[in-house]
Amino acid sequence: MARAEVVQIHPQNPQARLIAKAAEILEQGGIIAHPTDTTYALGVHLLNKQGVEKLYRIKGKELTRPLSLLCADLSNIAAFAKVDDLAYRTMKRLLPGPYTFILPATKNAPRITQTPRKEVGLRCPDDNIVRALIEKIGAPLVSTSCKPFGGQLLASPDEIQEFFGHQIDLIIDVGVIYPEPSTIVSFMSGAAEVIRVGKGPIDQVV
Repeated sequence: MARAEVVQIHPQNPQARLIAKAAEILEQGGIIAHPTDTTYALGVHLLNKQGVEKLYRIKGKELTRPLSLLCADLSNIAAFAKVDDLAYRTMKRLLPGPYTFILPATKNAPRITQTPRKEVGLRCPDDNIVRALIEKIGAPLVSTSCKPFGGQLLASPDEIQEFFGHQIDLIIDVGVIYPEPSTIVSFMSGAAEVIRVGKGPIDQVV
């Protein structure tokens, strides 16, 4: 089986031709390993159903367990989630950054991204490569951490190649990222509720 191609993209000034290469793979239903501001992640194009289903198979997840959406900015989030005043003020203050927000889904959010309670999890990572990819494909990424079933978060392109290289199409190499999960904040109750403490400081949430 073929191994994933590895490309080095500059984290501050992503090369346009390499972003275009990764975007083409995503548009064709491929899976890429990409950096975020917390860890490496596996991403697919939100609107490519075949790619999304393949990502679920690779991670061994049930289709009823939704993955996060990576968005470029707050207006991108508002297309897929209902954002009240409290959520808007909080996210405007914290984004882009290492937070995942749980919000009520809009009808634009594909069912595969929603929980049975019609919740959707969204992120706007502080990462230039991710933003460039989302802007290039014109849609969010469906994303999950680079973590083998029952294993640890993977910190380097070499580790990703070892565990996922025969199942994905491209690895974006920015060196070692010491993984730290995002802080998860839910607005489902009408208030900001910290579900998981991670990299994002919780004293800035409320």
